[in-house]
Amino acid sequence: MTYLVIWIPEALQELAAIWLVASDRNAVTTATHEIDLVLELFPNSAGKTVFATVREYARSPLVVEFEVDDVNRRVYVISVWGIAHGRPPLTGN
Repeated sequence: MTYLVIWIPEALQELAAIWLVASDRNAVTTATHEIDLVLELFPNSAGKTVFATVREYARSPLVVEFEVDDVNRRVYVISVWGIAHGRPPLTGN
């Protein structure tokens, strides 16, 4: 059984910003598709746990952070960044 992959609005904005400045937009598009496929099929074994319920998965040139909701069979992509640029700094109030 598959999971529904949902990119929260902030993650979609991050992805759009990455795509707009990418030297290889096709690589970003391909990686996004492959990330969606892996998270749809194998979210609990993709990548590694980084804290609590948040996992991190890389498919060059992208890295995503996501959470799995097994009860509702959903995966929420909560952040994305380019491998070449490293993890963005955490912001807070």
